[in-house]
Amino acid sequence: MFPFTMNNMLRGLVIRSTGSWYTIEQEDGSRIQCKARGIFRLSDKGITNPVVAGDRVFYEMTDKETGLITGIGKRDNYIIRKASNLSRQSHILAANIDHAFLVVTLQLPRTSTGFIDRFLVTAEAYGIPASILFNKSDIYDKASLVIFEEWKRIYAPLGYSCYLVSAFNTTDIKEISGLFKKGVYLFAGHSGVGKTSLVNALDPSLNLKTSGVSEAHGKGRHTTTFAEMIKLGPGKYIVDTPGIREFGMYDFSPAEVSHYFPEMRELLNKCRFDNCMHIEEPGCSVKNALEKGKISLSRYGGYISIIEDKDSFR
Repeated sequence: MFPFTMNNMLRGLVIRSTGSWYTIEQEDGSRIQCKARGIFRLSDKGITNPVVAGDRVFYEMTDKETGLITGIGKRDNYIIRKASNLSRQSHILAANIDHAFLVVTLQLPRTSTGFIDRFLVTAEAYGIPASILFNKSDIYDKASLVIFEEWKRIYAPLGYSCYLVSAFNTTDIKEISGLFKKGVYLFAGHSGVGKTSLVNALDPSLNLKTSGVSEAHGKGRHTTTFAEMIKLGPGKYIVDTPGIREFGMYDFSPAEVSHYFPEMRELLNKCRFDNCMHIEEPGCSVKNALEKGKISLSRYGGYISIIEDKDSFR
């Protein structure tokens, strides 16, 4: 868990970040509260949270109960997004993730394929394996189940396993509990999709606070305020994150987006032009595959949405 060293420094894992205080799990499993040196907040003004859940850090004790973070270990990866559409800053959801689970719902609230595609592109960009948990299956009507099968046919062949689950179905929970081995797993998605409810179902002893969906607007209400690593067992964590209304891309260039669509990536060297953007260029292998039905219209639409969104790029 701590593949780094620094002389005379204590090492720990950031379990929770509230912006000013950080809960650190020490090597013996106990936890303390730490603050971070101001240098981290000043080193990259484009990042709203320089120390995040999942970070492996160095710290020193300032008294018997609290400490000071003095260094951050090299991150294996992280999931990052724009802080808001009007902001030039970015927000890191979590770091050092072994697998990301995007929790989506087809009703109350409905998750769009555009949101799914943006999240998956970011996971691809940072080398994080991802799966999709379609939660709240207990409230789905026949039309929603048809949509699930359609979306599964789109995403599963690309390497994104799709699971239809309900946090209130013990059979579903038993099935997906086997997915969580030793490692760090991220739960992300809109507010109200049931991320925390799923965590509670995986370990009922946690009894984490949850809330429902606004009946007036059909949107989730925030319960999880800060990203927090929930320990399910020795060396096994789920990072429960606050709900995301929109997933703004960060630090991408339009030319590289196609590299993070697996179905496009294998075709890129077959386009007539090396700088092909796969829109109107002649001899485009991606457009050819789209016309033949080898690339879904939904996914291609997600690609176009990203590269035409000027707010997606710094």
